[in-house]
Amino acid sequence: MNKIYSINGPVIKIKDSTDFQIMEMVHVGEKKLLGEVISMSKEYTVIQVYESTTGLKPGEPVYGTGEPISLDLGPGLIGNIFDGIQRPLTAISKTDGNFIVPGTNVKALDESKIWDVLFACKKGDNLSHGDVFAYVQESELIIHRLLVPQGKSGLVETVKKDGKYKITDELVEIVDEFSVKHSLTMVQRWPIKKSRPFSRRLTLSVPLISGQRVIDTLFPIAKGGTAAVPGGFGTGKTMMQHQFAKWCDADIIVYIGCGERGNEMTQTLEEFKDLVDPKSGKPLIERTILIANTSNMPVAAREASIYTGITMAEYYRDMGYHVAVMADSTSRWAEALREISGRLEEMPAEEGFPAYLPSRLSQFYERAGYVKTLNDAEGSVSIVGAISPQGADFSEPVTQNTKRFVRCFWALDKELAYTRHYSAINWNLSYSEYVGDLSKWFNKNVGVNFIQDRQKLIAILAEENKLMEIVKLIGEDVLPDDQKLVLQISKVIRVGYLQQNAFHKDDTFVPLKKQLLMMEIILYLYKRAQYIVKQGFAFSLLTSTGIFEKIIKIKYDIPNDKLSMFDDYYKMIDESLNSIR
Repeated sequence: MNKIYSINGPVIKIKDSTDFQIMEMVHVGEKKLLGEVISMSKEYTVIQVYESTTGLKPGEPVYGTGEPISLDLGPGLIGNIFDGIQRPLTAISKTDGNFIVPGTNVKALDESKIWDVLFACKKGDNLSHGDVFAYVQESELIIHRLLVPQGKSGLVETVKKDGKYKITDELVEIVDEFSVKHSLTMVQRWPIKKSRPFSRRLTLSVPLISGQRVIDTLFPIAKGGTAAVPGGFGTGKTMMQHQFAKWCDADIIVYIGCGERGNEMTQTLEEFKDLVDPKSGKPLIERTILIANTSNMPVAAREASIYTGITMAEYYRDMGYHVAVMADSTSRWAEALREISGRLEEMPAEEGFPAYLPSRLSQFYERAGYVKTLNDAEGSVSIVGAISPQGADFSEPVTQNTKRFVRCFWALDKELAYTRHYSAINWNLSYSEYVGDLSKWFNKNVGVNFIQDRQKLIAILAEENKLMEIVKLIGEDVLPDDQKLVLQISKVIRVGYLQQNAFHKDDTFVPLKKQLLMMEIILYLYKRAQYIVKQGFAFSLLTSTGIFEKIIKIKYDIPNDKLSMFDDYYKMIDESLNSIR
C-alpha cells in the first residue's frame, strides 16, 4: 500500500512508488482528501491536495483512481454554487454547516431530483459523440441539451418514453460497430484540464454587447473573445464584472470567485440571487453558475477553480449556447501557483512566480473561442479575467503576461474610481484589437458611421491628454480658444458619454443605436462650436449658452425607447449657437 512519506502544506510525497501517473486523481489519508499527482521521479511521487491537510499524518494511505480530476456534467449546474473542486456548497451547508469539513463527499449533482426529459432520438437512429439525444428544462431560462459522451456512438437500440427521470437513470441504449452496448444517462464526466472538442473555430466577428458605452464603443469584445480587467484595490473590478454579467448578451454566465475575500464573495452570491435578468424578467441565477473559492479555502483549490469554471462553460458551449466566464481574480490564482511552486522548491522566475506562469495563463485564455460544435450548432466561450496587481502596478508579471494572450485590455484607474467615474476604465491605457474584426458587424447592424465616430472620439480624448500636460504646467487660461474647446468637448465625452450610472434605469444599459446617436450629437456640437470659434467669437460666449451641460444630461433626459427626441436637441444646439452674434 502507498503511504504518505512527508507533508509540506498542500504538498505531500510518497516514496518509492510506481503505481501512479501524472495528473492522476488520488484520495489522500483516512479522510480521502482529493489530490492530484503533479510530479514523479525515481524516488518520489509528489501530490498536491485540494483540501486542508490539517491533521494529516505520515504513514496514512494514498489511493489511486486511475483517472484525471474530472467534473460531473449534467442538469443541476445552473443556479448552483460550487467550490473550486465542484462540491455543492448549498448541499454541504445543510449537512456540515457553514464550513467545509475535509474529506466531505457530497455528490456535485443531486441524484434524487426528478427531471422532465423530452427525447430527441428514436430506435434505429445513429448517434455519435456530441449529438443531442434528449432535452431537459434545467431552469426557466435554460434548456439542457443532453449530449452523447465521448467514446460512445452507434445505433439506438432502446429509448425510454418522455417523462420524469433521475440523472442516473439509463435513458438510451446504443450499440456500436463492435456490437458493444452503451447506456446513456444525463451525466457525463470530463477532465478539467482537457479542452472539450469541437468541429472548427469560427472567426470572431460578432460583438458581446454589454450596454456599457466605454466598452461597446471604445473597447469592444467579441463573442468568443478574451479581456483582462487590471486594477488596484477599490477600482471597481468586481462591480464591473457584475454589471457586465447582468447586461451582456451571453446566454449563460459562469462566475468564478478565485481567492477573493469571503465577505465579498458572500455579497456576490446574495446579489446574484436577488438580481433580475433584464431580458427575461426572471432571476439572474436562472442562467448563472457560481464557483466560490474564497481566500480562506485551501490554496491549491484556487488553481482547480479556474479549470472547473472553464470546463462547465465549454460544456454549455457544446450545446450551442454563448457563455461568458468572469474570473475574479486571476492574480489570486497566480499566487496559488507561486505558493505551490515554492513548496516544490522550484526555481522562481520574476517576483517569485514560477517560470511556467505564461504557459498556464495561455492554456486558460486559449480555451475561449467561437466554434462550430460537433452537432453543427454555434456556441462561444468569452473570458473576462480580473487582475489585482499590487499597488496598481501594471508592469508586474501577471498583468504583463496576460496582455500577451488577450486582445482586450480594460485598465481601471484609481483616480477615476475615487472621483466616482464608473466604469473607471482609463481610455489612454486601454485597447481592443477586435475593432477591425467587428467593424463590418457594426456598420451593418448599427450604422455606417459607428466606427468613424468612435475614431473621432478617441482622437479628441488623445488631444485632450496632450493638452492636459500643458494645463498642468501653466494653466488653462493661456490656451487659445480652439484648444479650450477641445478640453470642453472632452469633458462632454468623459462625463456625458463614458461615465455611466449603474443605478439609473436608462443609463445602466444603453443600446448600441442610442450610443451612436449620442456620439453623433456630441460631434455635431463640436463641429458647430468649432465654426463659431473660427468666426472669431470668444469661447466664453459658447460656455455661457449652457449647451454643453444640456448635452451631458442627454444620457438621463432621453429614454432608451424615445430616441426621436434627439431631433429636438439638434434644434437646441442650432438655436443656442445661432444666438451668438
